[in-house]
Amino acid sequence: MLVDERSFERARLRMVEEQIRARGIRDDRVIAAMRGVPRHRFVDPVFFDQAYEDHPLPIGESQTISQPYMVALMAASLSLVGHETVLDIGTGSGYQAAVFARLCRWVYSIERCESLARKAQHRLSAMGYKNITVVVGDGTLGWEAHAPYEAIGVAAAAPNIPAPLAEQLVPGGRLCIPLGSRHSQVLVVGVKHGAALEIQDVCGCEFVPLIGARGWGARYEELSD
Repeated sequence: MLVDERSFERARLRMVEEQIRARGIRDDRVIAAMRGVPRHRFVDPVFFDQAYEDHPLPIGESQTISQPYMVALMAASLSLVGHETVLDIGTGSGYQAAVFARLCRWVYSIERCESLARKAQHRLSAMGYKNITVVVGDGTLGWEAHAPYEAIGVAAAAPNIPAPLAEQLVPGGRLCIPLGSRHSQVLVVGVKHGAALEIQDVCGCEFVPLIGARGWGARYEELSD
């Protein structure tokens, strides 16, 4: 398939102006990252014509690539300045990890589905990202081997904040996660003070469920079918 990169670039710049800047995101570094990451490289070619539209897209294994605005909003909510080590939970296609990688020192990304993790790591490596490490695991448990983290972004919805994630944040670190039921959630930001998180609501949202020992549980998908 022939790919017109100039057309994709125009669509990407339009996406940033109409979907992100127009909704109030003003962080120049986040804007630059969203302009710089080619979202079409993270979706199946059958969805190329929708790559820069204002909605999630399927990536297989009942998972999605997040809506561009939500990726930008989460990145802005983490207030990254460049020196941070970030934990990205729910690698999926690798798109959010790629955006984070342009904003921080290193991204550790966890994906519970091995096939998605393998594809994401190959894609990110082929695109030249050298500051992202992808691992297969239970994101609700975090990744203790590389903790603590200055920021944690979770691209799946949980009924509550998994305790290991709060524990793996540095003092003053920030956690952004969707909380709520299967079809109705609120994106929140928690800032760590002592052993507790100060929580602030950001906006309503709808994400896929966070499956794992400290999330919805391994049998959630079976029960939801």
